[in-house]
Amino acid sequence: MFRVVLPILPCFHLNKLLMKRLPFAVIALLILSQSVFAQNQVEKIRAEFLRPDSKTILVAAHRALHSTFPENSLAAIQAAIDKKVDIVEIDVQVSKDGIPMLMHDQKMDRTTNGIGSLEEVVYEDLRKLRLKVNGSLTEHQIPTLEEALRLAKGKIMVDLDLKTDRIGPVIEVVKKTGSDNNAFFFDSNYAMLSKVDSASKNFMLMPRAYNEAMADSALRLYHPEVIHIDSKFYTAQVTGLIKKGNARIWINALGKPDEQIRAGKEDAAIQELISKGANIIQTDEPEKILHYLRSKHLHD
Repeated sequence: MFRVVLPILPCFHLNKLLMKRLPFAVIALLILSQSVFAQNQVEKIRAEFLRPDSKTILVAAHRALHSTFPENSLAAIQAAIDKKVDIVEIDVQVSKDGIPMLMHDQKMDRTTNGIGSLEEVVYEDLRKLRLKVNGSLTEHQIPTLEEALRLAKGKIMVDLDLKTDRIGPVIEVVKKTGSDNNAFFFDSNYAMLSKVDSASKNFMLMPRAYNEAMADSALRLYHPEVIHIDSKFYTAQVTGLIKKGNARIWINALGKPDEQIRAGKEDAAIQELISKGANIIQTDEPEKILHYLRSKHLHD
């Protein structure tokens, strides 16, 4: 009796040579094993995400992992997946003809070779544009939300930062891709979040709060999975309120904390970020934060 150990490989490694040499049943098993592995990965992240009392600190890659690839690009999302980041944050706008796409700025000038507002341009013309990274033009296109969600499905949680008031097409894509189990909606506009909440109680929400009273209102209105807070009112009293409401606490490392981390001062920066109970960190330096948290047994 012997045992065959099947490697877990990405589907794109099943090239023509492999297809010729392996029986179809084995190839199908390899593909299935990869799919199951990915699904198990996002289920583990989701289980932690839904446990506000967990000791695990989750990490979110701001605009995906864009140190090498263009922000909000499919390549940056894949890089976050490859580095085993928990959550990828992406910014959503809607083209003139109703296609949800990824873009942070109100104008496309900084991040593409186009000009003006994405929401004033039709999809066909947007697809002709190319994204920039660190000011240099690349061959990467502006992704659609559908492309991004299909790439992320089963692999990583997704924070949908709503940069549009045209929420209908966004909701349709989340439903179409079956992403309600790994994507959640973020906005400081509670009227917008109410529309999302009305569309489906299965949708996960992250309201932004600017003070303790607003955090309390968000808990009462939505019973959200997570609340985004700011450092200016980051107190044990606020985090205790949020955890009592059965939600996680999201805080940003963007700006000074990330600068400290890049300067090699991870311990001081990260300890300050988690000192009063925040348990999701959004950052431009996800790899460095993950390495630190794992070394402290705060991210297993």
